[in-house]
Amino acid sequence: MFSFLRFPKRRKGMLNGSSPNVSVPTPSGCDLPTRIGWFRVTFNHSDDFKIHEVRLPGDIACAFLYIENMIDQKMLQQQVIAPLLLEESFDSADSLIRHIAERGQIPVAGMTAVTEIRKAADALFEGTIVMLVHDEAQMLLFPMRSVEKRQIASAENENVIRGPRAAFVEDLATNVTMVRRIIKHPDLKMEHHQFGTYTNTNVTLCYIEGLCEKKLVDEVKERMSRIDIDNVLGSSYIEDFIEDNPFSPFPQVQYTERPDTFSAALLEGRVGIMVDGTPVPMLVPVTLYMLLQSAEDYYQRFVAATWIRWIRYLFLLISFLLPSVYIAVTTFHPEMLPPNLLITVAAARENVPFPAIVEALIMEITFEALREAGIRIPKPIGQTVSIIGALVIGQSAVQAGIVSAPMVIVVSITGIASFIIPHFDLGLTFRLLRFPVMFLATSFGLYGIIIAIILIYIHLVSLRSFGTPYLSPTAPLVTSDLKDVLVRAPHWLMKNRPMLYGTANRKRLGSRSRLPIRQDDGD
Repeated sequence: MFSFLRFPKRRKGMLNGSSPNVSVPTPSGCDLPTRIGWFRVTFNHSDDFKIHEVRLPGDIACAFLYIENMIDQKMLQQQVIAPLLLEESFDSADSLIRHIAERGQIPVAGMTAVTEIRKAADALFEGTIVMLVHDEAQMLLFPMRSVEKRQIASAENENVIRGPRAAFVEDLATNVTMVRRIIKHPDLKMEHHQFGTYTNTNVTLCYIEGLCEKKLVDEVKERMSRIDIDNVLGSSYIEDFIEDNPFSPFPQVQYTERPDTFSAALLEGRVGIMVDGTPVPMLVPVTLYMLLQSAEDYYQRFVAATWIRWIRYLFLLISFLLPSVYIAVTTFHPEMLPPNLLITVAAARENVPFPAIVEALIMEITFEALREAGIRIPKPIGQTVSIIGALVIGQSAVQAGIVSAPMVIVVSITGIASFIIPHFDLGLTFRLLRFPVMFLATSFGLYGIIIAIILIYIHLVSLRSFGTPYLSPTAPLVTSDLKDVLVRAPHWLMKNRPMLYGTANRKRLGSRSRLPIRQDDGD
């Protein structure tokens, strides 16, 4: 009875259970067969785990362990095994280790020695070759990683006209190198960590010592140290654990796929977090205005960049409030429209059987579905399907009398405006908040919109990102940092770094960097 309420018993090796291979006891001896047996049991059923046993001159038994397709086997043969076989003879295992480790006879950079067998096993997953020698406690590690990776290409989501084209890739070592090529200074610190019981994902913490406040670095480390998870497959896994308010719809970390944007943030005194396997590192802390900035702003002339930034702010408000304002005006405040426009709107809505809120929901949800479909379907047909679908569905809906033509125009303008927001997560936030604002506009008119704006503003004022107010530098007001908010001042006017992060070294521009230009008097 009630057998359907019984839960299945947990089996060994299931998620959150202990893996049988992890519980294999560590061998106590240093003889080669015992340690090879331990590795065989640990990597049981792993067909790509290889053991290459070799007997070196002097009758010394050794073995090379590696994971196939993660190492360069040609290098193993030519740079490790062949030089050892050409030696005359080794007196003992100890002399072999001294020959390799102390005298540096093997031409492999980064070679290390360990005595803990579990560390040697973990190193195999990094593309390392482990060398075991009979009756020798030390195990030699030869880094010979050979893993296929995507070539460096241009940024897909943060395109610029005049700036650099390179974008991050999934390989962590490549991303670190790209940042090193931009910031050529020893104060650039790269601290490596690992997360995930099963994935052992490499995570690199990046900051510039002397520019980044130590308190901020310690706070980031402290939050990351609490992470205890069995897998990290992307930077979003780390984000969920370190953000200040996980229930806020607003993003509290910044993503970028551009090395120049990442480096510029480090030079301002911020902290970067790179995750292996993810081409979009994170930057903390972040403010709302940073998410509205584009890399193009700093490569165009400051007058044009300021104008584009104003357009961006304007269309942010349009994408957020236009459907709600239309619903409020047509439902509660028709007197706000000019008489001719009011007659046109009323005539268009005469045969529509639904109220304005239902019209808006039908069109908004349809537009969101088309946008999502354009992302998921293959790229060659994605854009065509989304455009044709929007035109056909919109025209058909108007002719069928389901929605009015003005509502189609309003939703179309709203959708176009939402694409102008540079940061995808921020644009998604305003797309989500658009719906509750529309319901408030349906219930209370313009008063409901004002209530929604006040509630969102209260939330934004109270929101923090690693201690930095989300609306800085306008709330609280820091006048010296306003040169890169509503306007983009020329580079020679932004002499100091922002005060948001408490950096001790605020000066970033020499006093004689911009002198008055002498005008030729024609003599």
